[in-house]
Amino acid sequence: MCIRDRTMSVKKILSLVASTIKFFIIIMLFAINSKAEENNIKYYSEDSGILSLMYHRFDENKYPSTNIQMDIFKEQMSIINTLNYKFYDPQYLQKKFNIAKNKKEILITIDDAFLSFYKIAWPYLKREKIPFILFVSTETIGKTGYMSWQQIKEIEKEPYAYIGNHSHSHDYLVDLDTENFLSDINTSIKIFNQHLGYNPIFFSYPFGEYSKTIKDFISKNFDFAFGQHSGVIDINKDPHELPRFPINEKYGDLERFKFLINLSPLQYKSLNPEDKYIANNNPPKLSVEFFENQKNIENINCFSDEGSGWDKSNITFNKNILKLNFREKFTFRRGRVNCSLNDNGIWRWFGVQFSVNQN
Repeated sequence: MCIRDRTMSVKKILSLVASTIKFFIIIMLFAINSKAEENNIKYYSEDSGILSLMYHRFDENKYPSTNIQMDIFKEQMSIINTLNYKFYDPQYLQKKFNIAKNKKEILITIDDAFLSFYKIAWPYLKREKIPFILFVSTETIGKTGYMSWQQIKEIEKEPYAYIGNHSHSHDYLVDLDTENFLSDINTSIKIFNQHLGYNPIFFSYPFGEYSKTIKDFISKNFDFAFGQHSGVIDINKDPHELPRFPINEKYGDLERFKFLINLSPLQYKSLNPEDKYIANNNPPKLSVEFFENQKNIENINCFSDEGSGWDKSNITFNKNILKLNFREKFTFRRGRVNCSLNDNGIWRWFGVQFSVNQN
C-alpha cells in the first residue's frame, strides 16, 4: 500500500471515530435532557429564548388598548428582520421546547380572531410567510366583527399558520364555578373537533387569568398555554404558563418595541406561589429561586402595581432566593410584577400576573 493510500485510510478511520464520538455525545445529551424532563429537573442553560408578541385588532382606532395600526405593525416586523431575528414556527414548541436556542426567535400570536385581522393583517402575513398562532374563542365565530369558520379554515391550511383554543365564551375563567368552567372548555373542544377535525394543542387564557385548578385542567388537554404576563420563554418556563408581551397603540411605540425585542430570558428554578389566583391571601408572598449560575443577580429590580399603582418593589435576598414584600393589597381584577436585570449589558426580564378576587 502506498503512502497516499495509507494516509487516506487513516483519514477515513479518524473520520469514523469522530462521527462515532459525536453520535454518542448526542445520545448522551438527549438522554440527560429526557431524564431531566421526566423528573422535572431544571438546570441553567445559555438559552436565548423565544420572545412572544400578542396582538388583537388591526386598524380599529376605537379600541386603542387592543389595536395596532397596520403601518406600525409592518414597521415592527421590519425591525425584527433588521435585527436578524427569525420568526419562530410554533410547530417547534412541540418538537424542541427543551432544547436551548442559540439565538432568540420571535413568535407572533393573535387573540380573538377579529375580522380586522383577516382583512388587514392576514394578507401581509401570508405574503411574507410569517408564522403565527391565531387564538379563537368558538362562541363568537361568525358574529359581527369576528371571523367565520370558512375564513379560519382558509388560514389553517397554510403551513405557517396555526390555530389555538381561546375558550368558548372568552369569559373570566376564574369567575366561573368548576362546572361552568369545565363546560366552557369542553364545549370549545367539541366545536373545534366539529369544524377542524381536531382540538388545537395551543391554548390562550382569556385576559391571561387562571388559577392552579384551571391550569391543571388545561395542562391535561393542551400541550402549551399562554398568559399575558411579560417575559421571554426559555427551557425552564412552565409550558402552561408561557409569557407574552402585549402590543397595542398605548404600548406599541417603536422605541419601546426595539427595547423589548432585545430582551433575554431571566431563568429561575421555582416561583411561588404556584397558584396565581388571589382569594384570601392578598397580598401574596412571592418568592423566586434563581440558578446559582445566573450572574449579577444582585442587580435585579422589580416593580409592582399593588395598592395605588406602579412603584419599585420592596425586595430581599437570601442567597439566590428573591422575596417580594408587597406594600399593599392588590386591587380587583389583576396584579402585576415585572423584574429586570442588567446582566453585563444584556437586559433580562420576567413578569408575573395575579388574578385578584373581587372580595
